[in-house]
Amino acid sequence: MILDLRSVRPDFIDHVSNPVLDKLLDELQHCRVISDAEADQIRTKPRVEKARELIDTVRKKGAEASSRMTSALCSNDPYLSSELGLL
Repeated sequence: MILDLRSVRPDFIDHVSNPVLDKLLDELQHCRVISDAEADQIRTKPRVEKARELIDTVRKKGAEASSRMTSALCSNDPYLSSELGLL
């Protein structure tokens, strides 16, 4: 299911954990959705700012990038994905 990340943004920011954020960064960097520089910059932030910057960066890159992030989130945190209505 592909949703506009904007619709889940507030709950994602409030509830995603730091370990899941790090896994998302690794996966999105590996598949070149985000650059090394973007990942490095996002990693330095506190959890809430990290979540906010990650979702906003990916959302601005379009539907394919958003879909990859959604898939990565579903794989790494099925509970949160379900709560966000992504599963």
